[in-house]
Amino acid sequence: MPPPRNDARNDEAACPVCGTPFTRAGRRRYCTGACRQAAWRRRAGNPPPGPAVPPARPRRQGTIYQCDDCETRYHSSQWCPDCNRPCRRLGPGGHCPCGELLTIDELLSDS
Repeated sequence: MPPPRNDARNDEAACPVCGTPFTRAGRRRYCTGACRQAAWRRRAGNPPPGPAVPPARPRRQGTIYQCDDCETRYHSSQWCPDCNRPCRRLGPGGHCPCGELLTIDELLSDS
């Protein structure tokens, strides 16, 4: 059997958060619900920061597109200015030192 609790105490106490004197009723430790919540927030602390995620770069900036009509490749441009038509997405890539536009898949498959 658990020990009996003395819940009927009505003594004066000071709130541990704000220091305001108040009359206890039962097991009450804080003068108001706001002080009780502030004490809990102090005990719980701030949540740990999440993992640092780099800002997302728009996918189009590193993508190679090719016109289906003239087969010209464009870096980060989804529209062929010569044919005035939309281009097909080939995949991520960039400028090769030789001057061509290559996708990453093409670079990896050539080796």
